[in-house]
Parts: sequence; C-alpha cells; structure tokens
Amino acid sequence: MNRYTKIINIMGSYYTKDFEKDKKNIIKVREVKEETVRKFFLQGNCEVLVVFEDTGKEILIDDFSSYEDIKKYLGSSFINKKR
Repeated sequence: MNRYTKIINIMGSYYTKDFEKDKKNIIKVREVKEETVRKFFLQGNCEVLVVFEDTGKEILIDDFSSYEDIKKYLGSSFINKKR
C-alpha cells in the first residue's frame, strides 16, 4: 500500500511521497501532485498521513476513514461516489 503525506502549514498544503534508494540506502522525499494522490486513493490502495507543521499533529486517512474526516482533511474530491 502506498503512503503519501499531506503537509499543512500556514502558507498552504502540499503532498509528498518517500522513495527509498536501494543502492545508497537513503530515503528521498519528493513532492507529488494532488491528482496523483487522488487517483490512487480512489482506487483504494493508498493512505494519506496528514501532518500539521505548526502543532505536530498527525492523522492517518485511508479508504476506511469516515466521510467527514476525508472531506475535512483531503477534500470532497477524495470521496468515492460508489460507496
């Protein structure tokens, strides 16, 4: 299962994904588009860790989370219409 991170700060928010480099044993963090995260989230094979930079609070959202949490932290476009 893929894990994406949504960073929320005063200036706005953005999504990142951690990529592990096999040869160097390091983890690269790259910014990804919201459309990419939405596509995998609606397919049901990813989870999003929402991190508030100011407070340090973390919330894990997946397809089993409540509609209210998904809409509040990710947006209404992340809600699967088929459920």
